[in-house]
Amino acid sequence: MTSARRGGPHDSILVVDDEVDLVRTYERLLRRQGYRVVSVGSRDAGLLAVQAEALRLVITDLRLPDGDGLDIVRAARAVTPPLPVLVATVLGSPVVRDACLAAGASAFLTKPFSVVTLVNAVHDLLGVTRD
Repeated sequence: MTSARRGGPHDSILVVDDEVDLVRTYERLLRRQGYRVVSVGSRDAGLLAVQAEALRLVITDLRLPDGDGLDIVRAARAVTPPLPVLVATVLGSPVVRDACLAAGASAFLTKPFSVVTLVNAVHDLLGVTRD
């Protein structure tokens, strides 16, 4: 069995999604892994959080009530140092995936995805080592 270093209190993850139940799931899962979670439900709040919070990772949806999640991707990649971004969306076509990666996304998941898939993606993006 493999084990992974858990996140610490300085490993903050921003979740930008307007689906309340999904955000709660993200929060529970990521907090169990030891991460601090900052959750917002809109593009504008996500853009503010990228600038105001000390983050290690951003997870964003593409469809947000006030705009495009690609704006979150671009903002996260523009800060110093650039933040890795995981795009999680129901829009799972290759064209959408390619557009997200071209905008700077570090990883792309199509909803729905398994808990293991999400945890592995987060650990990979944060460079968490596994034994």
